[in-house]
Amino acid sequence: MRYKWYDEYGMSSQKRPIRPHAALDQTETSKQRRTKNNYAFIDSQNLNLGVQKLGWKMDWRKFRLWLQKEYNVTHAFMFIGYMVENEALYELMHEHGYLIVLKPTLEIKADTMINAGEEHKDEKPVVKGNIDADLVLYAMKEYRNYDKAVVVSGDGDFFGLIEYLINQHKLLKLLTPNQRYSTLLKEFDTYIERLDQHRKELAYRDHRRNSHRSKVVEKNAVEHPRPEA
Repeated sequence: MRYKWYDEYGMSSQKRPIRPHAALDQTETSKQRRTKNNYAFIDSQNLNLGVQKLGWKMDWRKFRLWLQKEYNVTHAFMFIGYMVENEALYELMHEHGYLIVLKPTLEIKADTMINAGEEHKDEKPVVKGNIDADLVLYAMKEYRNYDKAVVVSGDGDFFGLIEYLINQHKLLKLLTPNQRYSTLLKEFDTYIERLDQHRKELAYRDHRRNSHRSKVVEKNAVEHPRPEA
């Protein structure tokens, strides 16, 4: 297995994952030359849900390249709640240049809720995989290895981490999925950059769907030509 694998017993992968350099653009900007070795710590669920609420999906390959180009991110740690059916996705994310840290998940049966004398049960169990502690842990474990940190989340649970990194002059950017991030993070506005403002650069586009749509439009134009004026 080529990505970091964590379970309740700790790391079970044999080697530290190797970041594939070939996929990343090595062109430097003046911003990159000032800080050459920055790490990103990504709250995958917060990011994924945050952009989907605005009606788009993140292109993870584009996002990794963007992090490298804009902020010279040499290591991008992606924290994910592990689900066995998503193993192919984890492999793909690793190939895109992410270091995947997997968190065990729990299936929690929905509690019976009593409302106005009626019982409501959600038949589907809720999957929980809280990665907050892991992200903070890695930001501290890797502290001496990076020049600056880029934290990707809009979750107020990271207030303490953000405050500490700023006080230590180690925070480069706080990237939030959209404008609806925790009010606890408002005081860090000078560090915040919203990823929804980069939608055009980072959004996933299904070219197959667009190609099919074009063919349908073309077919309709042939079968149902507009009447001449």
